[in-house]
Amino acid sequence: MRRAAVLLAYQQSSRRQPGRKTRTVSQLELLRALAGTWTTEGTHPLLPAAVIHGRATFEWLEGGRFLIWRSHYDHPEIPDAIAVTGVTDDNLLSMHYFDSRGVYRVYSVSMSPGTWRFSRDAPGFSQRFTGTFSNGGNTITGRGQLSHDGASWDDDLVLTYQKTQ
Repeated sequence: MRRAAVLLAYQQSSRRQPGRKTRTVSQLELLRALAGTWTTEGTHPLLPAAVIHGRATFEWLEGGRFLIWRSHYDHPEIPDAIAVTGVTDDNLLSMHYFDSRGVYRVYSVSMSPGTWRFSRDAPGFSQRFTGTFSNGGNTITGRGQLSHDGASWDDDLVLTYQKTQ
């Protein structure tokens, strides 16, 4: 069913914008690896004694052009969030992130078989995350980093995602 939605979106986008279809479909197809429900477990360097449990869902917006990511963490210091990822007019993946603190950020996203990455470069607070798929796509081992100067990177939230559905 999801494959049909992606293919329909591909057909519709090719009518509206000739020449975009090949890369758009490949980017959307790779995002399919995230779709589903996941449990999360992680650590954060500012919370050294805590194991942070949570859950995440990734689901397609009707039409199959945008992936909605909802995350919830059981630790009060880690904000709940929603993010929407889709293909931009430049034919690149972009993610718009919003969290329970009122924070809004835009990230560049890249997907390749077995790897999910997102990052943003901002003066005084750049971030990057790399997630590696294993266990037949049912586990993502992710590592976040942040930089205050754009040159040196410090560890940030480390998360393991386990697919439950």
